Amino acid sequence: MNRVWRSPIRTSTVALSLILGALVLTQPAYGVEPTGNNQGASTEQAGGGDKSGIFAAARIQYSGSVAKGGGTGNVTSSDVNWTPPPCWYAPYLGAKEFKKEMSKHIDSQLKAPGMGGTAGSAIGETKRHYEDEYGWTDTPGYKDYNVENDGKGMFWAGVENPDEPDYLKRTSCTDLPFWVENGDAPPPQYEEAISPEILAALAYQHMQLPDTKVTLAPEANTKVNLPTWAWLDKAVFDEVQATAALNVPGFNIQATTTARPVSLKLEPGTEDAVTYPASGECVLNADDSIGEPYAKGKADETPPCGIRYLRSSGDGTYKLRATITWDINWTGSGGAGGDLPNGTFGNEQAVTVQEIQAVNR
Repeated sequence: MNRVWRSPIRTSTVALSLILGALVLTQPAYGVEPTGNNQGASTEQAGGGDKSGIFAAARIQYSGSVAKGGGTGNVTSSDVNWTPPPCWYAPYLGAKEFKKEMSKHIDSQLKAPGMGGTAGSAIGETKRHYEDEYGWTDTPGYKDYNVENDGKGMFWAGVENPDEPDYLKRTSCTDLPFWVENGDAPPPQYEEAISPEILAALAYQHMQLPDTKVTLAPEANTKVNLPTWAWLDKAVFDEVQATAALNVPGFNIQATTTARPVSLKLEPGTEDAVTYPASGECVLNADDSIGEPYAKGKADETPPCGIRYLRSSGDGTYKLRATITWDINWTGSGGAGGDLPNGTFGNEQAVTVQEIQAVNR
């Protein structure tokens, strides 16, 4: 899916890296940092620019149940093959500012000692691409960096996802920056261009699920062979939403990712225990609760969701782990939407298990 710059002649990866290294943006916690003069990063920006007409990098804004400080959330995907996007293309600069930045880097590389051969040719073609309308299949060139259309669109560039550990994946959005008119969708060949679906995946990555503690009866101290009831009330066990949005002149999109709890898995913390049900997975009830609260007189009954410990924890405790599975889907701009992999998040609770003391007379 990721592509490299397409050109009629064979280009040098080194040469492209020299130019693009200065232009591929890193995506910090809450969006692309303002570029150059700090203009253009605010979603409150009227018309996409300040009084000087400058257009600059857009920020992705996160809201709802997301990790503080913009870090990754606590959701673990149930699909080990699913990962958030490692990079994408997003609005970068208006034409005048882009000319200032890009021409500076191109000229710097052309003047670098030893820059010749294929590398020099590739950089020269890049200069022609933005100055002299030199293009290739499905990629038209520009005249004078398209400055005559400044304010009518933006150049888009690659953005790295800083939470992607694989460097090669994170830096794989290497197509040269391209122009998108206000109100238009990015050209279809740029499959990684920011979209509601990509925003939904990023909202998933930043989502923070609640640290829900399972109610137990007995609460923290139980007895060997005594059923321990476990449950979660609907009031403390509800759906969670996270939203990611991008707003620039003529291009405003958003996506909301919603997580709904569907089951609770109990892991006793020892092999000397029995879970109810036997799988240890308690499913959602009709009223959206899980399990059943313990009531007086049910001490000898089998709980629909719970544990029976077969051995004392001695002087220590067992670490009961309660993991909630969440069904996750998303909706976005233009009626888009779909499913995302189920997510899980678990907590540990200390449980003391004591022997039942018999009294001899």
